[in-house]
Amino acid sequence: MAKGINPKLKKKKRKLRSIDEYLSGIANGDRYVLSEVMTLVESTNTVQRNLGEQILNNLDLSNANHTIRIGITGSPGAGKSTFIESIGKHLIAMGKKIAVLAIDPSSTKSQGSILGDKTRMQILSVDENAIIRPTASANVLGGVARSTKESIALCEAAGYDYIFVESVGVGQSETDLARLVDVYLLLLLPGSGDEVQGIKRGVVELADIIVINKFDGDRKSIAEQSKSDFRISANLFNHSLERWEVPVLLSSSTTQYGIVDVWQSIEKYVALSKEQNHFYTNRTKQEKEWMRLQLEADIVTKAKKIFDLDARIKKMSNLHDFKTKSVFEALQEVKKSIDQEYQKLNDKK
Repeated sequence: MAKGINPKLKKKKRKLRSIDEYLSGIANGDRYVLSEVMTLVESTNTVQRNLGEQILNNLDLSNANHTIRIGITGSPGAGKSTFIESIGKHLIAMGKKIAVLAIDPSSTKSQGSILGDKTRMQILSVDENAIIRPTASANVLGGVARSTKESIALCEAAGYDYIFVESVGVGQSETDLARLVDVYLLLLLPGSGDEVQGIKRGVVELADIIVINKFDGDRKSIAEQSKSDFRISANLFNHSLERWEVPVLLSSSTTQYGIVDVWQSIEKYVALSKEQNHFYTNRTKQEKEWMRLQLEADIVTKAKKIFDLDARIKKMSNLHDFKTKSVFEALQEVKKSIDQEYQKLNDKK
């Protein structure tokens, strides 16, 4: 059990189903089975993770071409969860099924997360046409979790029409979310120009749609000014989709103001993207990049075992005893030994 977690808490063991049972449940849109498989895919347990990968390998992904993946990013407090719920209710009223993958930041101490998004989406969380899956980021940079890509595929196989990915919302690392979705929406608070100044280049440049949220009460005039400011910022960048000018919209999840306008903008963007074949080429590009990152992560994991990283760190710590060698000298000595072993491996090829 992770450090910092109450040792008196007892984890309930769930009996594993067969692969066919999981696949059948997903195909039938069973939310409970879908949640179980997501847990398997996220698991660090070797047996559970392998089972999850076998299920992924046998998924029917024919529905993926009919889905829309929407990334929602923005600073904490911008109202991402309530905003998603407002759009979600609008879509469900249209007879659509939606999935929300909400990424929560993890504690650096216990690696745990509060995972409180369901409490902020109370209406969607009980609707049979919606599933909300809070996932811990496990301190992975990029505003997403390690298993977000797999969770998207599972939701699409389960028949969900729209997949929303709500990012951690922590700043410059948010740009990785754009590599997983078809539409990248940046949600901001009125008067948040200074707050996002540091991430403007990284996030605003990638945004397909910008929304100034909480356009209500005494914040309306500030929101109008923010809209004007961010329109200027958006015009500084050349969007990758031809003929698309990034809209800056106003919305309020409390009054429902602008929710329909935002959704219409999403539909317009997707229609133009498909018309120019950008939609499909972008997904192909994303798939290739995801595969590269997965292979890279796998190689790094194996390299740590081959070169026994923990033992080398211990050796370095022993060398650096604050008396004989500095941390820099100790590091260089250990790196030299790694280079020598690496050269031997190369010579054997």
